[in-house]
Amino acid sequence: MTSRSTARSAATLAAPWAVAACLLWALAFPLVKIGLAHVPPLTFAGLRFLLAGSLLLAFVGRPKAIGFMVRRHAWVVLKVSFLQTILLYSAFFAGMDLVRGAQGAVICGSSPLAAALLAHWLMPDDRMTAGKAGTIALGMAGVVILAVAAEPWSPTGLVELGGMGLLAVGVLSSALSGVVVARNRAKVNAALLAGLQMFLGGSVLLAAGLMVHGLPRSVPPAGFFGVLFCLAFISAAGFSIWFYWLKRVKVSRLNMWKFILPLFGTLLSWVLVAGESADWPTGIGMVCVALAVLLNQSQTAREDQPAPTA
Repeated sequence: MTSRSTARSAATLAAPWAVAACLLWALAFPLVKIGLAHVPPLTFAGLRFLLAGSLLLAFVGRPKAIGFMVRRHAWVVLKVSFLQTILLYSAFFAGMDLVRGAQGAVICGSSPLAAALLAHWLMPDDRMTAGKAGTIALGMAGVVILAVAAEPWSPTGLVELGGMGLLAVGVLSSALSGVVVARNRAKVNAALLAGLQMFLGGSVLLAAGLMVHGLPRSVPPAGFFGVLFCLAFISAAGFSIWFYWLKRVKVSRLNMWKFILPLFGTLLSWVLVAGESADWPTGIGMVCVALAVLLNQSQTAREDQPAPTA
């Protein structure tokens, strides 16, 4: 089997798993908004990822394997933990506290652009193509529409624009983390890396949250703990899936699936978060990203066609 056909087979197998991971992450947007009503952002993020890392390591991690990963690949774990959990989710939770759930979903859905650009510069086998650039441009059009709809010139809009800026920092951090994982794909166990980076990152975020916000003044309601466990499961399952396929599929190709995050994150926010409802600008943005996904899949299918033989 040629390297091209192997890559095509891996991309085909990865597609349903990538969709599953993105659906899980889309559910996180309204759940985060619900949880932030009871616990400050950094504390909430720390609890979520400390619990998620603990669950994943208990499920897949043997003490010897964990010890080997820490000894041999500590620098990779530290880099991924900082980029994928500490920086990403401190920016994500702080940003989500300032924007509507639907806005957050669409901004975070712009991550394929950051992933494609960083992969083009940092991964020699993952260059930008004209077709890829076109689909990214269409997807990003939805983000631009949403940003303008937030009315950044108004006082409320300025707050939301600041929140979108924080989310953009998180998008860049996540894209760079994907490159780090892909560069070390032959060295590390994907599930162990996911568990260790969440456990370490969650510990740092929780410590920072307790220093900044102090202990909660009252015990959150029982519903909060249900949300927390749902988010921990989402993180453990989603990152295990994503890191596994980053070892087998190009960074830019896998991240194209994140364009579906705005679609499902927005719909779920409208259904689950009080005070959020459908509006035309967000709807137009959703159409743009949906078309981007469809066009990208069509472009991918054309690029993966075997070359004609003489």
